Amino acid sequence: MATKSSEKRERQNVKRRARNRSYKSRARTLIRKANTAMEQQELEEAREATRAAVKALDKAAAKGAIHQNNASRRKSRLMKKLSALEEQS
Repeated sequence: MATKSSEKRERQNVKRRARNRSYKSRARTLIRKANTAMEQQELEEAREATRAAVKALDKAAAKGAIHQNNASRRKSRLMKKLSALEEQS
């Protein structure tokens, strides 16, 4: 039999899981858009998409949806790809 506190905890977990999923999903979508722009050699679009992806990653990390090191690693990889594209152009 579940206690009142465990029932409340489960309700909280459901809400938080939904909130975290939206932050993570938004970040993944924007990262995908940035990678697509980079693959298509569209420099300006890649810059804008990367900027948006970095912002989404920072927000997800600030809200606790992902770990700060995870966000930093992903941002680093994006910026590395963007720099390579800029040097190539």
